[in-house]
Amino acid sequence: MWNTPYALDCRGTNLAAVSDSFVGDHATRAVSTDAPLPLTGERTVPGIPEENYWFRRHEVVYRDLRERCTGRRVLEAGSGEGYGADMIADVAAHVTCVDYDTSAVEHVRARYPRVEMIHGNLAELPLPDASVDTVVNFQVIEHLWDQAQFLRECFRVLRPGGELLVSTPNRITFSPGRDTPLNPFHTRELNADELTELLVDAGFDVAVMTGVHHGERLRALDAKHGGSFIDAQIERALAGQPWPADLSRDVEGITADDFTLREQDIDASLDLVAVAVRAHRFETGEFGAQAP
Repeated sequence: MWNTPYALDCRGTNLAAVSDSFVGDHATRAVSTDAPLPLTGERTVPGIPEENYWFRRHEVVYRDLRERCTGRRVLEAGSGEGYGADMIADVAAHVTCVDYDTSAVEHVRARYPRVEMIHGNLAELPLPDASVDTVVNFQVIEHLWDQAQFLRECFRVLRPGGELLVSTPNRITFSPGRDTPLNPFHTRELNADELTELLVDAGFDVAVMTGVHHGERLRALDAKHGGSFIDAQIERALAGQPWPADLSRDVEGITADDFTLREQDIDASLDLVAVAVRAHRFETGEFGAQAP
């Protein structure tokens, strides 16, 4: 069982004070389409005021990259609450999601009927070879124990020329000066060079490597709240006390427009965002064998 005070001891998400939540043990619990998915420390959930900064920081990547999914058969590997898959469904021909958490699977099936939801392991994706045009994997790879195996699976299920869209916290800014992640739910965080190396080793060509940054309004909030708007939120959450009214208002008022994606200053970015293409030089049937 993950409990909220433990989940808060990180530079991650889930800053609201919530009750204990069991992960993967909800098979007999009825799911309401109106009920929010409980915070566990591993995912971002919309509709929670104290969580709004992190939700919007994730939402901007879906918003800016979903056009790459237009008319395509899309797999979201690790879909969490499902809001992002539902955004992608606005433009995609079909969206399939795979998640290992049964509570998330039930929630997505109940709340987002446009999305096909499959319970499965990301290390062994339950899809045929070369069956999708795009794989989306936002804020997930840092949670996985075998990142290379997961990327090989992404390569396997993608058609030649298909795209893998990845976002992940930038290790340099998320866990600065540390060999191990601050977030207890992360197994390995990456910088841009490390993410590129993983993708290339799995057979992908990296077409785009960009990063999420604070826009003008968030930079002003950094200055207002002692130099770091993120640290101000974490400090209040860890204190276990009501949030100051001005901080609450500032957090609730954040929108996706307050973040920007750009290729410059990649090492200073908050999150890395990559577009990788399944290279044609590898055979579909057996990963790693060079095509003649």
